[in-house]
Amino acid sequence: MQCMRVFTLMCILLLSSNTTYVTGDDEEDEDPVKKATLCEVCKFLATELSDRLHETGKSKEVLETGHGLDKKKKRVKYQTSELRLIEALQEPHICEKILKYKVHKEKKGSLRFNKKESETMETLHGLVNKGVKVDLGIPMEMWDTPSAEVTDMQRKCFKMVEDHEEDIEDWYFHNQHRDIMDYLCADLVLGRANKECLYESDAPQLEDSSDSENQDKKPRSKINKGKSKGEKGDKFQENGRDEL
Repeated sequence: MQCMRVFTLMCILLLSSNTTYVTGDDEEDEDPVKKATLCEVCKFLATELSDRLHETGKSKEVLETGHGLDKKKKRVKYQTSELRLIEALQEPHICEKILKYKVHKEKKGSLRFNKKESETMETLHGLVNKGVKVDLGIPMEMWDTPSAEVTDMQRKCFKMVEDHEEDIEDWYFHNQHRDIMDYLCADLVLGRANKECLYESDAPQLEDSSDSENQDKKPRSKINKGKSKGEKGDKFQENGRDEL
């Protein structure tokens, strides 16, 4: 019994050690729940929409539109049809995908949201699979319940889709040559707000090892973070904070 109590305490400490607190002047600096910023919400909305459209982008299907009695019906490629966009956004709703994300509190910025299991939960599930009894104070079936951060991000995602439905349609029908992350998030949603999260990536950076003399030189390529043309992001900002 004493051993079980010690192990339970170790599990609680393991979870607590990965808790990230909001710091700075934010009024929630004592809240362990670090909610998604406007930038992060748009980043994952754009990511999910892009992925879903990519899944259907190779279809060669041609749709016929018009009334049943019409002899000449309009033929439209599915790739550029309104039906494809509706299915991507609403069947099921694109924001339902947000609930698949997990919070990795050992990481910072937008990288803390990932669909992979967090290191902490992987460890705990591994112990259970080995036959170890783990007591976290909640039923095991609730371990994978979406966190407060994720459910909050989903709520903001629904609002963003509602507020920018016309912008998404304009991109789909007229501007697909542009990256949706730049068009929707950088230009329209964020405007002059902070866009740093859009460029965060956990992909390994390539190093130029061909010449040892160049190892200390800075990378030549830089991401252009210049001013955006659109400024719709202002309506989401209240008291200088980028929240929905």
